[in-house]
Amino acid sequence: MGIRLFPICSAGKTFGATTSGEKQRRMSYKEMFWMACDSTEQLRAEYGPFHTRAEAEHEAVKLGFGYLLRYEHVIGEKDDIQEVRCIFIELQPETSQPRCLAEKLHTRCATCGASAVHDYGWQAEVWADIHEFEHSRHLIRLFEQTRANGLKEVPGWRDACA
Repeated sequence: MGIRLFPICSAGKTFGATTSGEKQRRMSYKEMFWMACDSTEQLRAEYGPFHTRAEAEHEAVKLGFGYLLRYEHVIGEKDDIQEVRCIFIELQPETSQPRCLAEKLHTRCATCGASAVHDYGWQAEVWADIHEFEHSRHLIRLFEQTRANGLKEVPGWRDACA
């Protein structure tokens, strides 16, 4: 799959062009490609090119970049670049910032020390409910384990679940 060319007119027809400039504009092609970039400033990091917006957006998220840049080249009959357009697209904050998802959830009773490891949040809630039902006045703490941050306590997690 190469870079897609979008004809502005078809099969060499000029559709009633009266001037040579108008004829030349109608015989041109638009070449478009995408880049991932970190800012809209003149000195910026760009990564690419990509054939589709989805590919560029995927790489931008992986790199932590907040913008996409779409280049549009208008190519003439003699394969010369007649016009260049640069269009910046700002990604949504949740899209542009890579989120660290918990790999494992750990529950531990602060009173008796009983603990368990869970893959899903609902499993941690069920374990905590059962433990608190069986042992009145026990306090369960939740910890999130990620590669980036290690083991971190989730404060007030029982209030958020209720």
